[in-house]
Amino acid sequence: MIWIVGNKGMLGSELSQILENRGIECVGTDKDVDILDPMALVAFAANKDISLIVNCAAYTAVDKAENEESLALRLNAEGPANLAALAVKRHAGFIHISTDYVFDGEGSVPYKENDPVAPLGAYGRTKAEGEKRIQAIDPDAIIIRTAWLYGQYGKNFVSTMLGLMNGKSELSVVADQYGSPTWAHDLAEAICAIADRTAPTAGIYHFTGEGTTTWYEFACEIQRLGLEFGVLTTPCKVKAITTDLYPTKAKRPAYSVLAKDKIKEAFGIYPPEWRDSLRKYFESIYQVKTGGEG
Repeated sequence: MIWIVGNKGMLGSELSQILENRGIECVGTDKDVDILDPMALVAFAANKDISLIVNCAAYTAVDKAENEESLALRLNAEGPANLAALAVKRHAGFIHISTDYVFDGEGSVPYKENDPVAPLGAYGRTKAEGEKRIQAIDPDAIIIRTAWLYGQYGKNFVSTMLGLMNGKSELSVVADQYGSPTWAHDLAEAICAIADRTAPTAGIYHFTGEGTTTWYEFACEIQRLGLEFGVLTTPCKVKAITTDLYPTKAKRPAYSVLAKDKIKEAFGIYPPEWRDSLRKYFESIYQVKTGGEG
């Protein structure tokens, strides 16, 4: 049995759906079982044949974390450490989701898993601390860093852009931050592929969509597909701006591209090109509007 922690979030919802569709036994929890309460975790796991715990839960409010770092630390480090300890106790596998924000973004080539972490803000610091604590407790754990995640469930860049484009004639989007958009469904599929392994190799891995783009280019592609699929009725002018013209409380990494050679070699997992996945995302949600079946 696979236990999905944070099963109501963007990634957890996708993963739950895939496992259920494949007839794989799984159980999910969200805020109903507090990851900060070790006894609550033990009580929930009792009398369940759990072979793998997948932690999709996290504090992800990047800007709010600057004022709530202690809370973010508890949810991104203390809670995951509790889950890792339980996995060890139950002789279960443990997969934890982390982020590109552990890096400072000052590089110019894709970050490898063993590159030094240097988070710019509270969110990245708490996620980096989570990685550290997990590996100290459970050397067999698998940590997957991802970036620029979007999906059907929950608020994300794609849904935000579509909403703004439907209501505005002009929109400004940052064009000097580089990364790789990642469809939550693709990441969930990758987690399933790792879960299928009898004894997956422990360690940190990177998974994002293939290719590099900017938020501005990402937004332009969202608009193009939005118009094609009938989600948008009229074009919105998308204006490219620099980061300094869009100030945020937390500083974002300017370069968030993650190298994926390790996950390809270890598990034979090859992430799709980000544009291909974005089209499939639109097809999966808006196929009725384009005249398709389903």
